[in-house]
Amino acid sequence: MKRICYTLNLKKKKSLIEEYINHHNNVWPEIIRSMKESGIVNAEIYNFSNRLFLLIEVDKTFSEERKTDLDKKNKFVIKWEKMMLKYQELIPNSPGSQKWVKMNKIFEL
Repeated sequence: MKRICYTLNLKKKKSLIEEYINHHNNVWPEIIRSMKESGIVNAEIYNFSNRLFLLIEVDKTFSEERKTDLDKKNKFVIKWEKMMLKYQELIPNSPGSQKWVKMNKIFEL
C-alpha cells in the first residue's frame, strides 16, 4: 500500500483551530464515503499549533487527478471544502492555490 503525506496551515487563531479540530471529530459520513471511493484506505491528520500533517494510505485505484475529478462532482465534498476555507490558509510557496501540499519523503528507516 502506498502512503502519501500532505501539509496545510490553519489560520493562527486558537478558536478557529479548535473549531477545525471539532469538525474533524465529526466528519460527515458522505466525506468518509468519498475518500474511500477514491481509493483512500486510511487517513490521519495530525496538528501542531496551526500546522497540519495528513497521511493517507491508498490502494492502486487512487490518483490525485481521479480524486479531484470525483470531488468536483460531489456536492457534499464541495460544501465541506467551502466550510473548511474559514480555517485554512495557503502555505508560503505552495504551488498555485493548492491548500494541501504534497510533501517529499526524505528519509525512511
